[in-house]
Amino acid sequence: MKKILLVEDDPNLADGLTLNLEGEGYEVVHVDHGKYAVDEFDRGNFDLLLLDIMLPGMDGLTICKKIRAKGSTVPILFITARDQTEQKIEGLLAGGDDYITKPFDVAELLARIQGIFRRQAWLASGENVVDEYAFDGRHINFKTFKATGPIGSFDLTRKECMVMKYLVEREGQVVPRDQLLDAVWGYHIYPTNRTIDNFILKLRKVFEDDPANPKYIETVRGAGYRFNLRRFS
Repeated sequence: MKKILLVEDDPNLADGLTLNLEGEGYEVVHVDHGKYAVDEFDRGNFDLLLLDIMLPGMDGLTICKKIRAKGSTVPILFITARDQTEQKIEGLLAGGDDYITKPFDVAELLARIQGIFRRQAWLASGENVVDEYAFDGRHINFKTFKATGPIGSFDLTRKECMVMKYLVEREGQVVPRDQLLDAVWGYHIYPTNRTIDNFILKLRKVFEDDPANPKYIETVRGAGYRFNLRRFS
């Protein structure tokens, strides 16, 4: 049984989500105040955090950052308001795995949760690429999210690891943005170009000697991205 921590201050929404999630076989623990969320998360051994952004005491973005700073890789799904586009992007870059916008259908939420667990299993699998991958003195571990590049070591987010794994598995191939979004997020998040470009920029800062002139993680103008080792081997 997967265990979910629900952090939501709207009692009616929280009750409805708890009822539906438990009906799908999940164990749910509910917290209604931001300042209690991190402590509850630390105690609970959770498989997923379902986290509202607008909370009393401490907002969801801060909670996410605190949890990621502890080294946790547990998936985080944000609940956002419709007009919080900047917060959606910030949440994804801070280590969030997905978001859902109020008002939403419970069936959509359940599909998002199932998608997170499915992609989590893909990232942990050895399909095509082993758990650890090294190239030209660079290194990435797809289980611990640890990476080493020319300027040192980094902790990547789950999504950053997934983007890198998807590109590495297709070394030498051009991967369109939409294909990458569908594989890593499961749908076309908004705004497409900015979101993907931010993740690619972070990966270049980790692995490239000169991120402004990338050798390994290339942009193919008008087509997508390519992880390319062949012309440097």
